[in-house]
This record gives sequence, structure tokens and C-alpha cells, in this order.
Amino acid sequence: MEKKHVLVGMSGGVDSSVTAYLLLQQGYHVTGVHMITLPESQGQSAEIEDAQKVCDTLGIELIVIDKRAEFQKEVIEYFVDEYQRGRTPNPCVVCNRKIKWPMLLHNQEQIKVDYIATGHYAKIIQMENGRFAIKHAKTATKDQTYMLFNLTQEQLAHTLFPLGDYEKEDVREIAKNINARIAAKNDSQEICFVKTSDYVTFIEEFTHKEFVPGNYVDTDGNVIGKHKGIARYTIGQRKGLDINLNKKAFVVDIDATTNEITLGDNEDLYASSCQFDQINFMGIASIEGDLKAKAKARYSQKPSDCIITKIDKDNYLCTFTQAQRAMTPGQALVFYDDQGVILGGGLINKIIH
Repeated sequence: MEKKHVLVGMSGGVDSSVTAYLLLQQGYHVTGVHMITLPESQGQSAEIEDAQKVCDTLGIELIVIDKRAEFQKEVIEYFVDEYQRGRTPNPCVVCNRKIKWPMLLHNQEQIKVDYIATGHYAKIIQMENGRFAIKHAKTATKDQTYMLFNLTQEQLAHTLFPLGDYEKEDVREIAKNINARIAAKNDSQEICFVKTSDYVTFIEEFTHKEFVPGNYVDTDGNVIGKHKGIARYTIGQRKGLDINLNKKAFVVDIDATTNEITLGDNEDLYASSCQFDQINFMGIASIEGDLKAKAKARYSQKPSDCIITKIDKDNYLCTFTQAQRAMTPGQALVFYDDQGVILGGGLINKIIH
């Protein structure tokens, strides 16, 4: 019987290396692909070198593909624009759907492989209704389903997630069989193209523009000070506000149209409902009436009981049983069933207090 051929996204890190290793152990024919996304000034030579060493150890081919132009257009420009609009972006969500998966699937067609695979901690199942959906991984601490809610049915039908049944500690142990130095590498940073974690400087350098200062206002609309540009702030922020109100103050709203930032108390950050759009259905094909589910509005949150309701053809409402802290426009709202299966998700566009 001929071996199934799998194309694996290889970053040169622990997770993708173990993904390739496990697939080989399971009898697949494996080819690695490394995607170049960063400008030459930032460089990815070390990552490519690590990916090549792993592939050489495993005895598989590595293909290197330059996706810098597409990555800048679809991910970096989106990232910068969202902050300038007073929203907090999710670049990994956009990259997965528009860059990483299309790149892998395109090459799947080019070299005639059966599946693609990545080192994400998640599981893929096929529902009784025939639809493909992503389910929580075995590990609760590394579960990455939230970042994958936007994948299409076609993408899921051709994808494997070998790490879905493993804890991170187990994956590091397996990695020692491949390369001890790779096994000791730290997990990749959240925003791969902002190397210093200083996204503010990154945006200024990318746009060649300085942020426009504006007014801080309180929850009654009274001007109480000056901020340094809305792209420097996000909902829930407390540090770096450079204002003394003789009490703890938090960013509770950002209005790009008026260039105003509302400051309030911690209690002002809680809301029970949010509106979202750009929905992607996964485990279900549509919503009619009220849908009871569990949802989360941030990557780090645990899913909470809620009801999802369709408002119109573009917008949906999520109403939580318990108020949620610091829900933020631009972040994803992902809703699950009781078994941890993604039913769908979208991007938050309005918080309803």
C-alpha cells in the first residue's frame, strides 16, 4: 500500500519538528515547507537553518518559499490599520487563513500530497452533519483552537494536527530524539514580525508617521487629560497611561472617530454582550434563533456560557451569562459546544455594556 504524503509547515521550532517526526513514525511520507515572511533586515536565516537541520536528521526534503509580499499586504498592513482604528488585531488568525494554509494547500496541489500538517495543539473531527470542525487539544495550557477558528471547510478537510493528543512537556521529550538544541528552544513569540514586542515603534516605523495626541475623557465624557495617540493603547490597559487621577485607571473605550480614549474603573471593563461580524461557521452551517454555546473573547480566557443570536446578514450578538472583562473590538469571539468543538467565530466590532 502506497504511503500517504504529507506537507508539514516547518518553523525550525519544537512543535513543527515533532509534528514531522510523529507523522514519519505513523508511516507517512513527509515533506517540509518553511515560509519566509519577514523582511531581510529582520532575517529568518537561523530559523531556516534549524528547519533544515531537523529535516536532514529526519531524512526529509525541505522546501523554502518566499511569502514576504503577501504577508506584508495581508497581515502586517491589517495589523497596523487595526491599531490606527482603535482596535486590537489578531494577526495569527489572519495569517492562518490567508497566508499559511493557502501556501500549504497550493504546494499540496503542486507536488501532489494527500494532506498538510502544522504543529498546532488542536484536533480535527468530522461532525455528524458532515462538516469538519476543530476541537480542544488534550492540553488545556497550550490549546490553540481560538487562533484557528477562521479556517475553511476545504482547509480543514486536508489538514492534520498530530500534536492534538499531546501535552507540551511530552512534545519536548519527543523533540530530544530529534535534536537536543531544538528541544530546548523557547516557544515562538506571539507577534512574529515585532521582534522587540514594541509594536508602537514598529507601527511608527512602518507608517513613517507619529501618532496624533488626543483627549482622555472619563465615563461621563469630561476631558481629564491628554493621550499620546490611540494606537498606543488597548482596552483594559492600566500601565503607561501617564496620567494621575489619584486612583487606578483603565482604558475602557477607544474612539478613533473623535481620537478620544475613555478611562474608568476596573468595574467599567465588564460587559455581558458583544457584537461581532466576519463570521466563519465551522461545526455548524448557520444560526437560526438562539444558539446556546460557550464562547471566549480572548485567547487566554476559558469558554463561558452564552447565547449567540443573528442580528442581520453581517452581524451577530453574543450574550454571556456572566459579564466578561475587557472584551475588545478587533479580537476574535469564538464559540464552542459543550465538548469543546468550535461551532464558529468572528471579530468583535462593538461592546454592549
